[in-house]
Amino acid sequence: MKYTVGNSVLHVEVQGEGQSALVFLHYWGGTHRTWQGVAALLADSFRCVTYDSRGWGESKAGSDDFSISELADDAQALVRQRGLEKYVLIGHSMGGKVAQLLASRRPEGLTGLVLVAPASPAPTHFPEEAFQQQLHAYDNRDTVLQTINFLTSSPPSPELVEQIVSDSLSGSPAAVMAWPTTGLREDISAEVPKIDVPTLILAGEHDNLDSIEQHRREVLSRISRASLEVVSGSGHLIPIEAPQQLATAIKHFVSQLN
Repeated sequence: MKYTVGNSVLHVEVQGEGQSALVFLHYWGGTHRTWQGVAALLADSFRCVTYDSRGWGESKAGSDDFSISELADDAQALVRQRGLEKYVLIGHSMGGKVAQLLASRRPEGLTGLVLVAPASPAPTHFPEEAFQQQLHAYDNRDTVLQTINFLTSSPPSPELVEQIVSDSLSGSPAAVMAWPTTGLREDISAEVPKIDVPTLILAGEHDNLDSIEQHRREVLSRISRASLEVVSGSGHLIPIEAPQQLATAIKHFVSQLN
């Protein structure tokens, strides 16, 4: 289904009918499909809302504004349009940074926050060679395959590889460029300590992009009600690499909120 949010049109999928809702925000290069394995495991207990961020998948951006604030506005407006009275935000990587900013606004109805290999709230600057690799990560099939190899600890199934390639090549040029050139460098570190809901941070044991120590230093230290768990055997793409472990952790966390 489609929702008009501000100047964008978002493609949204909803599974399950539970009273409590889980709202999933995907990573740079992902779409709502990034979460489909996790959502399928949780839909018997929760209403799972997944969507394509503006400029990715089937969503259309009405402008070239892909700032963290604008992406947080999209998520907040979607929650209002869906009429979600009680929900948990679940953000992965880029989506984790967006979720941090939205949670810091203390929106009505938010009961918890799950950050899956989240991007740091403070600006991230890479060496020039790594920066150039990011700029060209989604140029074509070959560069996407190289990116998958870097982000995962073991090769996904051929079907999942094809899904990731398709999703990664679905971004508009502006959406693809926005994250490495501006999103990563945006500083929301002064806002994140305002988060006042229970927060679970999940780090991949073999994450080559965002280490466990980085999550402790940059995210855990800034959120007073946060705890950190390590997803054994996983790299950065936890929703795809370890959907069962992730779904179990989310279900346990949410059960403690009620």
